[in-house]
Amino acid sequence: MTHEQLFAEIREANLGYLMLAQTLIREDKAEAVFRLGMNEESADILASLSAAQIMALASRNTLLCSFRVDDQLVWSLLTNHPTKKAGSAAANTLHANILMAGRVSEVL
Repeated sequence: MTHEQLFAEIREANLGYLMLAQTLIREDKAEAVFRLGMNEESADILASLSAAQIMALASRNTLLCSFRVDDQLVWSLLTNHPTKKAGSAAANTLHANILMAGRVSEVL
């Protein structure tokens, strides 16, 4: 993959993310803040952006979104890889969601 192709992929991912985020925020801000893992101030800014501003932001050559999962335990729970405590897939997913929700509250 060339640098040009890589930057095109990043722009496409940014545009998709920004459009999704803006739609979610405009429909239900509280739920969007939770699902996107952002604070209310950032949500307000995203909701107010024009189409031209969205396009300009999407055109940056760095990803605007990031992974919320940043530790081995949550990755293991989400991917159902063996953990020290074996559990059902549903229980593992619920546990991972609880851990990630706790991290969202830290942002807020």
